Parts: sequence; C-alpha cells; structure tokens
Amino acid sequence: MTATFEHGALEHAERARPGVCAACNVAPAAEHLAELPKDATLMLSLPGIHCAGCISGVEKALSAVPGVRSARVNLTLRRAAVEAGPEVTAETLTQVLDRAGYEAHELDPGTLATTAMDRQGRDLLMRLAVAFFAMMNVMLLSVAVWSGAEGVTRDMMHWISAAIAIPAVIFAGQPFYVSALGALRGRRLNMDVPISLAILLAVGTSLYETIMSGHHAYFDAAIMLCFFLLGGRYLDHRTRASARSAAQELAALEVPRALRITASGEETVAAADLAVGDIVRVKPGGRIPVDGIVTEGTSELDRSLMTGESLPVYAGPGTAVSAGEVNLTGPLMIEVKAAGRDTSLHRIADLVAVAESGRANYNSLADQAAKLYAPGVHILSVAAAVGWWLYTQDLRIALNIAAAVLIITCPCALGLAVPAVTTAASGRLFRKGLLIKDGTALERLSEADTVVFDKTGTLTTGAPEPVALDDLPEEALRVALALAESSSHPLAEALAKGLRARGLRPARVIDASEVPGYGVEGIWRGETVRLGRAAWLGAEAPDVTATFLKIGEGAPLTFRFTDTLREGAAETVAALKAGGKRVILISGDTRGAVESFASRIGIDEVIAEALPAEKAALVGDLSAGGAKVLMVGDGLNDTAALAAAHVSISPASALDAARTASDMVLMGRSLAPIADAITTSGSAARRIRENFTIATVYNVLAVPLAIAGLATPLIAALAMSMSSITVSLNALRLK
Repeated sequence: MTATFEHGALEHAERARPGVCAACNVAPAAEHLAELPKDATLMLSLPGIHCAGCISGVEKALSAVPGVRSARVNLTLRRAAVEAGPEVTAETLTQVLDRAGYEAHELDPGTLATTAMDRQGRDLLMRLAVAFFAMMNVMLLSVAVWSGAEGVTRDMMHWISAAIAIPAVIFAGQPFYVSALGALRGRRLNMDVPISLAILLAVGTSLYETIMSGHHAYFDAAIMLCFFLLGGRYLDHRTRASARSAAQELAALEVPRALRITASGEETVAAADLAVGDIVRVKPGGRIPVDGIVTEGTSELDRSLMTGESLPVYAGPGTAVSAGEVNLTGPLMIEVKAAGRDTSLHRIADLVAVAESGRANYNSLADQAAKLYAPGVHILSVAAAVGWWLYTQDLRIALNIAAAVLIITCPCALGLAVPAVTTAASGRLFRKGLLIKDGTALERLSEADTVVFDKTGTLTTGAPEPVALDDLPEEALRVALALAESSSHPLAEALAKGLRARGLRPARVIDASEVPGYGVEGIWRGETVRLGRAAWLGAEAPDVTATFLKIGEGAPLTFRFTDTLREGAAETVAALKAGGKRVILISGDTRGAVESFASRIGIDEVIAEALPAEKAALVGDLSAGGAKVLMVGDGLNDTAALAAAHVSISPASALDAARTASDMVLMGRSLAPIADAITTSGSAARRIRENFTIATVYNVLAVPLAIAGLATPLIAALAMSMSSITVSLNALRLK
C-alpha cells in the first residue's frame, strides 16, 4: 500500500493505533536483526507502557515466544530484558508485542550497560536513616543532662553521646563534606561549605567540652543539622527522574547489527563494523542501520523518526537514506556511505549531548543565594570568634559562640526552600497528569515567554483518520476495504479501521498483493483494482494526506485523511496566547500541511520542513535573542531541541529518548496540564522567594542573638529547626 501522505498522519516508528490499555500506543516498528549468541539478553524499549496491566501483558506475550527463557519489565525505565536462545531475534519479539498491542523498539544492551545505575537516592535515604536513629538516641541522652545530671553522670552521658554522634556525623554528613572540599579545591564557596563547618565545629566544641568535663555539649545539635539537611537533599532528589542521559538513550536506539551482502551470501555484522561501499539488505519493517544510497529494490520510507515528516517517501535506486528511517513495504539493498558514529542518527545524539551540557549551566535561585550567603556566614562567624576572644581572652567561649553563629545561620531553611516547594508543586501537577523530572524545571517554566510546539504526535495524535467517506459509493468502499486489509501500510490500516467501523464487509477481491513502493492490487469481478499512490493510478495528488482507488479503467477515487487533534490542544494554545506567550509551530512536515493545520488550531507563526538540527538551531537562536523557550515535542527529531530549550515537555507516548531529554512528561492524552503547569510554576516561584524571605528574616533576627552570646549551639539548633519547619509549611500551601 502506498499513497500520498502529507497532512499530519502517522509517525509510524513511534506510535499508531490504540493499544490494550488507555495509555498504551503501538507501532509496527520491527527491526531486522539476525541471530544472537546463545542465551543472549535482548533489551526492548516500551515507550507506551504505564501500569501493572501493561507489565503483565508484555511479560505474558514475550514468555509465550518459543525460545524465550525469561522476560522482565521495568516500568520506571519502560524497558524489557529478555533472556532468549539464539533462534529468537529482536524482530520476532517486536512483532509479537506489536500484535499484542504494545509499541517496542530494540535497544543495544552493550550501550545500555555503560549507563551507571542511579544510587544517589538510596544512598541519601540510608544516610538520612542513620542520622535519624543517631539523633533520637542522642536526644534521649540529652534529656538526662537537661534534667539536671551532674558530675560523673553528666560526663558519661556526654561520652556516650559522642560515641553515637561522631561516627554518625562522619557517615551521614559525607555528601556535604565531599561537595565542600570540591568547592574549596576550585577556590570557590558553595552552600555546603558553611554547612560542613557548622557540623564539624559543633562536634569539635562538644568533644572539647566533654574532655574538659564542661556543662554543655552539642552533639545533638550537630546530628540534628545532618538530619534536616539530608531531608532537604532527599526531597530535592525525589523531584528528579532517572538520571539517564538522552544522548545514551539515542545511542541505544541505533540498530546494533546489519545484514551485509558478500560474494558468498549474507552475513550478520555489527553496524559499526560496516565500511563505506558495503552493501546491506533491509527487510520490510526494518530500521535502516546506516546512511547510504539505495542500489536495488523499491519501497516507501517512514522518515518521521528522523524528520517528523508524516509523508512516507518513495524509495528506489538512487534514493539517499539515513540511519533511523524505517523501511515500510519492500526489501532494499543499500550501499553504505556512513556507519556507526558517522551516521545522521549519531550526530543527533551529539547535538543532544551538547544541548544538555549547556542547559546544565542554569543558575537556580538557590545557587544565586549561595553565592551571597556563604561568604557572609563565614565572615560573621570569624568576626564573632575573634571579637569574643579579644574581649574575654577565653578561646573556649569564642569557639562556642562561633559554633552558635554557624549553626543558627546554617542554611537549612535555604536548603529546604526550593525542594519543599518543588515537591509540593510536583505532587499537585502529578495528580493533574504532568510528571516533573528536573528539580529546576518549575523555576525555568515560570520564566518561559515563548512556546514552540511540534505538530505530529504532539498537537495531534499522529494517527490518520479517513474523512468524507459518505461521498463515495458503497461498492467502492467495500473494494477499498478488501485491498486495505491486504496491506500493513499506515494509511491502509487507518482506512480499513474506518471502513470496518461503518459496518462494511470487504468485497471478494482475489490475488491481492502488495506492490512495494506503489500500493496494493488485486482482481475483482474480472477487473484489476488498485489502491495506492497517485502517480501509480494516474491521479493528481492533492495538498492533503490521501490515497487513491482505481477500479478497472474507471477514474481514480480519492480517500482523504486528517490527523486527529490531541485532546485539549486548541484550548491550550488559546490559553497560552491569552497569557501573553509567543506560540510557534515547527514541523518537519510539508509547508502546505503545516500551514493548514496552524490555521485550524490558531497558531500564527509557522516553520515547516525543519530538520532536527534546524529545530535545535531555532531554539538556540530564540534563546540567543533573549527568549525563554518552552519546547513541546515527542519525536527523535525533536530531542535536540527539547534538550536545548530553557524548559521542555513531552507526551508519555513520545519516543523514550525524547521523554528522557525533556524536563516534564505528560502522563495522559490531554495537553491541558501544560497551561496549568505554567500557572503553578508561577505560584511555585513566588513560594520559593517567600521562603528565601523567611530564611533571611530569621537570620536577621537570630544572628545578633548568637553573636551577643545569648544563644548556645543547642538553642541555635532548635531555632534553625523552627525556621526549617516554617519553610516547609509555607511550601505546603501549594497543595
């Protein structure tokens, strides 16, 4: 089946017809991959899964394949690991999942093996638990001292507290010490420098007091500092998604193996080992592993993965092809022009890596506060120590007051100001269907003034739908249904689905067969009937997505298609424009299709026929001009632009690499949460500033008391705790 395919149709390699559950979309994106070594591990990307039912369905479908030893699905990473014998190929598994209603792509296990597991969350949680356990025990011992224990009893309580607190502080505070040392080596100050000094000085003065049989020790203050600060650090971590790199995910999507044609036949080789001039064979449904030129065969190519173009392109001898494109209908022989790291797909990965590193330079409000706060804290503490030593000539008193100043000014409230707000806002938006992956995403979203939308798969569902079927004779519709059911072309599948929904039965067409690159033909009542490309049937191609039916020598009949608008798309665009945002539509589709769609949805600025590098360049140019860009996209061709934008959003149905590159993910089908997220981000930014104000006012009031010697380190720790609780309660107002 072939056809003109221009107006917002299917991104074939990424999504297609509805799957077995509400949020699961599928696409027949099988890749030709030859036999693997014995007991190989096959890794599959499952971008559409979202629930326990999906896990069960995928594992059941895979386990039923002969030769599969085991199949385990990771819902968080949206991957399946399959242990299988040499007779099982990734092509077989993706076809099985496609029939079961799940979209699947093979990932290269070798590439994914280089991705380190994210242990930071577990590490922080373990240290937080240790700090809590130690804090509770030391506080219990402190109660005895506060109750009036004297002499040997008091000293014993202090020594037991030291035995518990010192190892706990050394272990639990390690994240702060490492960060502070790194900053000092780089001859700079960060928030962890005063934190580390406060903890170590509190422990040091407490140990000195214990050795000297002093009345006060502040081990509880030191471990309390660790607990509250680790709590803030863990809250911050919980707002972030898996720390995978989008560039690594892109690399894993590259086809790892290819069929090379040699004098003795076919052989399976690693795609990276192919040389310029080699000939490779790509079966229908397979993803092309190299950049090259077609030397033999005719077919159609789905380039939506690379360009976002919804029109499958005819491919024949002399046609240039790129890695990542999908061969739809016929086998192709391709002469290699670039392989491995030199392919266009790998260049996109490089673009993403560069864009990610640039966005990492964003300075959050907390970072900006740290630049001013850390030096001020050190100056105050040193000044207090020197002043009291000169006044009293007692180093013990001077150190105690210096410790109290450091503790009371310790940036617990500042450390909680951002993560407490982002956690509250993340929970609110998650309930509305938007998952926030990055801790600074809300801050950046509140600054966005320009919104750039991709078209196919983002503002639309990416699924073509036939229109105006009532204008055609029923007999012709039945013939078209019979031919369409003989093809796996996306337009044929959409046409068959639409006709079946009308209750039609297919005509008795015999000898139906697909003509690669052109369409489907058969015999009906002794006449040749064809469904396919305009040029093949002698029809004039319109400016919309269409396919054509010709019965005998009659005039071709036109079947037109439209791309279904995503739920909430028009309302979201209108809300953004009403909020004063500049809205731009950018797509790899043809200009006529893009402009027609833009007028339908109410977008005035349009950029069509854009390549992946051009999308990223547009975002870069807008940013260079002072704009704060929100990019909303879903395809591989959008990944570099998503990473380059000030902030980015992708739908859950997006390719895994696009979701990884974005800061936020829409969990449902509707785009409505985008407008709500912008409103919430503004509120969150105000709450963050309020929290900084609370922390500042607290320090203005508390620091003079500490400098005047009116606050012991223990009182300072309690005051610091109150400021942290106040900040947290203010953040909860977002709920």
